[in-house]
This record gives sequence, structure tokens and C-alpha cells, in this order.
Amino acid sequence: MTIIHSASHSPTFNLAAEEYFFSEWKNDLLFLYVNEPSVIIGCNQAIKNEVDLKFCRNNDILIVRRMSGRVAVFHDFGNLNYRFISNKKEHKSPLNDDFLKPIVDVLIGLGISVEIGKRKDLWIQGQYKISGTASHIGNARELHHGTLLYDSNLHMLENALNSKNKDHNVKAINSVQSKVKNIRIYLKEHGQLTTSAEIFFRLISSKLQFIFDLKGITDLSENEIKSIQQIKVNKYDLNEWTFKK
Repeated sequence: MTIIHSASHSPTFNLAAEEYFFSEWKNDLLFLYVNEPSVIIGCNQAIKNEVDLKFCRNNDILIVRRMSGRVAVFHDFGNLNYRFISNKKEHKSPLNDDFLKPIVDVLIGLGISVEIGKRKDLWIQGQYKISGTASHIGNARELHHGTLLYDSNLHMLENALNSKNKDHNVKAINSVQSKVKNIRIYLKEHGQLTTSAEIFFRLISSKLQFIFDLKGITDLSENEIKSIQQIKVNKYDLNEWTFKK
């Protein structure tokens, strides 16, 4: 296992990096990143059914389509994104929730009582979602990615993901709305000390390094950055990709 923590906050760069790691790498990888305010929609979703376009434009929230399906999600600087990318394992379904175990172990170790839901998401207090996930399965590789709400702007999240112009005649996968809560609020409610999102995410990263018995994180090489930039420019920066539905 290798852990890479992206230095970029660009959603188009980080989504391009996911595709690069999925297609070009041969080893297991955990990719961590934090995006600037953005809405990331599933590959087969219709934007008009998921996103309030006017609200996003007025609040400089970028909209980008990812390579995996399922729900639309909101990213900002209070939200950590984790991506497990690996080779398929023999005699093991790629669609189980085993990839979430390291995240669950870290959160429980930090005093956060969390459980895995039926859609491979993470819940606290039995009613608040703190992490949604999606997967992309290829012939030889599998990608599982999720968000982790620590101190996200929930006002922005709720309004950005509240489409007012849904077209139910469009054939697309619709998101399932859930109650959400920030981990920082949960910790405060339980009398625990809290810190900034940046420090909390660093702590998560260090604990994941311990779980996987790693001595540190790996940086992207210049050649890898160039390859990712090409995917970014040729796909994820293009309206033809993001607004295809």
C-alpha cells in the first residue's frame, strides 16, 4: 500500500489523478485530498436533477463529473476525500464494504462511534451520515472513494445539492438524500477537544500510515503530474464531459 496526499485543491486535477492511478498504476494506493468548494456528480447522473446551478454559479462552486456512479457530493476545505485503488482480489467481490474498515478503525480510535450503512456509507448516532462512497470497477482494478465530513459548510452543501428544476424524464441515477452532521460538531457534543480541519486530516493520514505500517506518504513525480494534467485538460476541464447529461 502507498499513501499519496495531493498538494492540489483542484477537483479536476484530483479526479484526473484518480483516473491516472486506476489506469496506469499496478499497485495498491490510498489517495487523499481536499478540494476547493465543488459539487462532484456521478458519471451517470443528470446535473439538472442534482444541482442548483444558479446557487453554484453565484457562490463560485465548481461542478465536475467523476468516473464512478452513485450520488452527487459537495466538497470543500472541511471535507477529506479518501480513495482506495487496488487490483481485484481473487474469490472476493469488489463491491463489498471491506475498504471502509481502515477508515472505521481510525475514527473509532479517535472516539467517534461510527457504523457502516447499507449503501457502504458511514453513520454516527444512527441517523447522521458523515461519509458517502462510490465505486468504479474495471477488468483488473477497483476504485472505492468516499468523503469525510469534518467541518464542511452544510449550508452550502444543502443548497448546492438542492435542484429546483428536476426533469424526471431524463434517464439517470438519482441521489438519495440523507441527514448529515460534521464530525467536529459530534466531538463537541461529546465533550471532546476539536482542532482545525487541516490538523484533523493530518491526524487521519498519520493513523492510516500506522495501520498500513508505512513510514510516510509518497509524493507525485514530475512525470506523474504531467500525465495527470493531460487527463485534466483533455477530460475533466471540459464542459462536454461534465455537462454530458
